[in-house]
Amino acid sequence: MRYLMKFGGTSVADGRSIGQVVELVGACRRSGHEVAIVVSAMRGVTDGLIACAEEMATTGHPDPAPFLEAVRDRQARALAEVAPGHAEEALRVIDDRLSALSNILRAVHTLRELTPRSRDYIISFGERLSAVVVAAAFREQGFASEPMEGGAAGILTNDCHGEAMALPESGARIHERVVPLLASSIPVIMGFMGCTHDGSVTTLGRSGSDYSAAVLAAGMDADECWIWTDVDGVMTSDPRLIPDARVIPAVSYLEAMELSYFGAKVLHPRSIEPAMAKGIAIRVKNTFNPDHPGTVLVTNGVPSRRVVKALSFIDRVALVNCNGAQMIGRPGVASAIFAALAERAVNVMMISQGSSEANISLVIDEGHLDAATAALTPLVAGGLFRELSTEPDVAAVAVVGSGMAGAPGTGGRIFTALGRHGINVMMISQGSSEANISFVVRAADGPRAVRALHDEFRLSEKCDDE
Repeated sequence: MRYLMKFGGTSVADGRSIGQVVELVGACRRSGHEVAIVVSAMRGVTDGLIACAEEMATTGHPDPAPFLEAVRDRQARALAEVAPGHAEEALRVIDDRLSALSNILRAVHTLRELTPRSRDYIISFGERLSAVVVAAAFREQGFASEPMEGGAAGILTNDCHGEAMALPESGARIHERVVPLLASSIPVIMGFMGCTHDGSVTTLGRSGSDYSAAVLAAGMDADECWIWTDVDGVMTSDPRLIPDARVIPAVSYLEAMELSYFGAKVLHPRSIEPAMAKGIAIRVKNTFNPDHPGTVLVTNGVPSRRVVKALSFIDRVALVNCNGAQMIGRPGVASAIFAALAERAVNVMMISQGSSEANISLVIDEGHLDAATAALTPLVAGGLFRELSTEPDVAAVAVVGSGMAGAPGTGGRIFTALGRHGINVMMISQGSSEANISFVVRAADGPRAVRALHDEFRLSEKCDDE
């Protein structure tokens, strides 16, 4: 079997955690399997890099030395614990990289400018350091292992710094560069990053290590992609809202994608698509509870009597309503609205339009509300529609399950349960796949709505066929 395993920031946060990673991967390798791994930065390092870079660009007399020394000390302590015999060699590499980081930070300060390109280069250093430590830990246990940058492993991206997308030719490059190493070593690939055609470092967005893992798994023709994290798998709901939420044994790609788009934090939304295109199963497992079977994502899921699989919840969103009879039968209204929002970089999470065509409702991130208002107000003045109204204090809830497709009465159960609890629904949206019914409620009602529906569909109870 050929595996791609990704370990997040919590899984490589310190020496003890890295030791667990080496034990898990080493056992798999000793069983005769081929394994490549993707690692994130140690927990908190990327946030620190972002803060340090912004301080260098905006502060009169910044001093990056304390931050860089703290980062070095953290890597050194982990090396002393998991790779004492290779610590000196690894620290030389780390010192070289920290020196390069210091130089670019000082250049940012001199220019008083933090460009998207330099920002990507700076924040990639979290993975550049953690990969060195993890590879040294493998060598300490007798495995051949070297760190690889995402671009060196073959991830070629567009030049959209901060939110880069892998290009189709990445697959062949990954196969050519990574697969020949698998028979004799464990490549430790830096997640979250790739490079453009001209060699510029790009990052794939927050949580982009999941995405890079899926891109690499597809390029390697891996049999499975394992996402190791600090939870036992994909759950029926957020356990902070529902203490008796359960791990779901299996979900389809479609169900997982719907959940990830609507706030489930286990997987990055884009991480599903590359694996789905190749039919590669994704497993979500807990580094600190490896005996738990976790959740497997497969093409069509596993047949189940459950109509609804899970609930996800997003707060800090806003509702934007465009109203007016002027929109009825008028081509190009929706196009104009979305074009205006796109110019202001406002992402639309949900959309609903009445059959009368006199209303279009949108859900956006609350932080984008001012930009959305500024973008759409000129359309009112131009007569495209009559009124623009906003509701900032709302939450979006998604009810997800492929079993809803063609199952009569599901919507009735959802809204009857909400009505029993006195919860008013402000907007409803459902895609043609029927795997997701989403709705908007007041922010204060969001947690109550999730609890009501979790109880209604008995998601805390295990089915016989699970």
